[in-house]
Amino acid sequence: MSEVIQKNNPSGNETAATIYYATWCPFCKKLIENLDRTETPYSLVDIDQSEEAGQWVESVNDGNRVVPTVKYSDDTTATNPPAGDVRRKVKELSSWTL
Repeated sequence: MSEVIQKNNPSGNETAATIYYATWCPFCKKLIENLDRTETPYSLVDIDQSEEAGQWVESVNDGNRVVPTVKYSDDTTATNPPAGDVRRKVKELSSWTL
């Protein structure tokens, strides 16, 4: 799997949300910018750098390579979610506060 980059996570602990993204994707850019604005902790995996990551994204999206796809620490997923939904789920799954 490709390198996992942690954002807004000074503790270095595993984050509650991992965003599978592509650098060329405008929806990914918007989600990441909105999460950074509120310093929401998350991890990033670039699907163009890992065939395994791309295959995983396809496996949870009916064979389609749709990004952003978010995997949460409770093993649930969301495809192209609004930043507010990601923030609420991260808060629910971790000690992070809005």
